[in-house]
Amino acid sequence: MLKLPGLIDPHVHLREPGATHKEDYDSGTSAALAGGITLVLSMPNTRPPIFDAETLDLALNAAKQKARCDYAQFLGAGPNNGDWNKNRDLPPRAAGLKMYLDSTFGELRLDDMTLWMPHFQTFPKNMPVVAHSESRSMASAILFAAIYDRPVHIAHISLKEEVLLIKAAKERGIKVTCEVCPHHLFLTAPSPLHPSPSGRGDGGEGRLEVRPRLATQEDVDSLWKNLDVIDCFATDHAPHTVEEKDADNPPPGFPGLETILPLLLTAVSEKRLTLDTLIEKMYTNPKRIFNLPDQPETWVEVDEDAIYEIKAADQFTRCGWTPFEGWKVKGKVRKVILRGQTAFEDGRILVPVGYGRDIRQEKS
Repeated sequence: MLKLPGLIDPHVHLREPGATHKEDYDSGTSAALAGGITLVLSMPNTRPPIFDAETLDLALNAAKQKARCDYAQFLGAGPNNGDWNKNRDLPPRAAGLKMYLDSTFGELRLDDMTLWMPHFQTFPKNMPVVAHSESRSMASAILFAAIYDRPVHIAHISLKEEVLLIKAAKERGIKVTCEVCPHHLFLTAPSPLHPSPSGRGDGGEGRLEVRPRLATQEDVDSLWKNLDVIDCFATDHAPHTVEEKDADNPPPGFPGLETILPLLLTAVSEKRLTLDTLIEKMYTNPKRIFNLPDQPETWVEVDEDAIYEIKAADQFTRCGWTPFEGWKVKGKVRKVILRGQTAFEDGRILVPVGYGRDIRQEKS
């Protein structure tokens, strides 16, 4: 068995509160454990979104009752909560601050850059700021990191121009880090010859909807070529039901908690990636960037020689589908030990709801 540290996913959407028919803290953290992930950082664009004490309590209370792996919850940056000096007690309770700099809705909508400024100015500099920013808005976020001399983490990069700009910014000493998702490493935008990312025609066009959108082969190749620039692998696990994805107005997002590790281990077996790089980007770097505590007596056991097909029917995520259906992969999670307890073994979740800890609140 290959032994890995408990892996970290710094970007998941667990849909609680407000959309638990897609996922909740129980099903989502069960999926995490099945994927070899022992710590998840949950995003704030829920219903209602998480942006103040009342909504943070709402999410954390649900997590405390249901989570099976460890977790922390992001706060969302909105137009009216930018003075964090008035709410100094909130940032230490959160995973960090998430800023949606492209299109979003409601209390987290930031219509112009004057609304960004107070967040960059007043959110504690020892706490991470994560930006959903694409292309030009990403360049603006990097400019803000330079102006306010504070770290910024760019979520789910997908384009050649993005990774090259981040490389240039790092070379200038700007405090920027970034992550990439498996779907942006393994899938490309559909074409007339290949209507689905796998070329098999599996699923309608709605199942290809994701933000950032799937990019070209040139973009994918550039991400692989510049893996040394990329700090983290993250799933952006964003489950929607099959019915929603196949509807006339499909919401964007893919599930990913149970597929990220086998996809990357397959890349290791194909010599596209080293095991050390995988551990660096799924454990060492996210732990450092997000200032996460140790998880004592925690590890993952993987049968690195197991070859099998990814099937949504075998997964714990509530959404019931995966863009990687039928993909042949090499490397299967057999056992997960979390804080000395066997949390997952051979397809079974063995810890109860509520076993997961809020890593911002509880001592190990």
